[in-house]
Amino acid sequence: MGGTARIIGRIFDIQRFSVHDGPGIRTTVFFQGCPLRCRWCHNPEALSYGPALFYNDRSCFFCRACEAACTEAVHSFVGEEHRMHRERCRLCGACAAACVTGALEISGRTVTPEEVVEVVLRDRVFYETSGGGVTLSGGEPLAQPAFAGEILARCRAEGLHTAVDTCGEGAREALDALIPLADLWLFDVKHLDPEAHRAATGRSNERILQNLRYLDSVLCREGGPAPAGARLVLRVPLIPRINDTPENLAALARELPSAREMRLLPYHRFQEDKYRRLGREYPGTDLVPPDDATVKAIRERLAAEAGIIVGIGG
Repeated sequence: MGGTARIIGRIFDIQRFSVHDGPGIRTTVFFQGCPLRCRWCHNPEALSYGPALFYNDRSCFFCRACEAACTEAVHSFVGEEHRMHRERCRLCGACAAACVTGALEISGRTVTPEEVVEVVLRDRVFYETSGGGVTLSGGEPLAQPAFAGEILARCRAEGLHTAVDTCGEGAREALDALIPLADLWLFDVKHLDPEAHRAATGRSNERILQNLRYLDSVLCREGGPAPAGARLVLRVPLIPRINDTPENLAALARELPSAREMRLLPYHRFQEDKYRRLGREYPGTDLVPPDDATVKAIRERLAAEAGIIVGIGG
């Protein structure tokens, strides 16, 4: 790993004590930037490959420190109304640094693999006792393969279990670079129909499915480049009226011979407040979360018909 100090990447969060991104207690590293535009995205701050500015009006005391700090006249005040002209913002972070209440916050930062791994290793004892490890998520790890690969390599050198959560929209070369370094692939699949996929995410699923089938074939290959025992788990966001039909879900389950496990991720609306704080309209206002009984019925039917393990969440 000599000579890799110049590798840097962009992340927006490192979440310790995560229990939803692979087995055991884990640290999840959230990468900045994603090629898809899913209508239900729960991390809208990660869509851009650059930083994002959050503003929480409930925490603003109208002290006007941000107005004084900003050189681009992004902030103005009329009485107790804080107006933001986001089209002028250069995302320099001066306003957030001046904000004493935390109403303004810059999401997204540049870090080195060493800095990330230093945080990951703080919880080694919890990984060892729970069978956990590190998960790269996002955003999209395949969009920063050198950065992702260096983190995974350093974690594996420390004996940690490694996982990659991906939407699959990335270059084959990026996939090849990470395959030898990941013990677990959490592969998000939205829809098998290319036009339905494009309508919901902004892109066709052609390359995603090509990468999924390729990854499956590599993991099935005895003596291949993947670590011994490497697994593939399909993760399907369950979105009513978009991909929740039994036919679509069963087809997804039959797609791959080596993936014997599927996780259903029921749609929720917890992310709406993030869009508000980013000054964006939430594109999923017409989507309604499924009730627990519906999700359970889908899981039971899918497990019986497809003959695979089907879980909910995680």
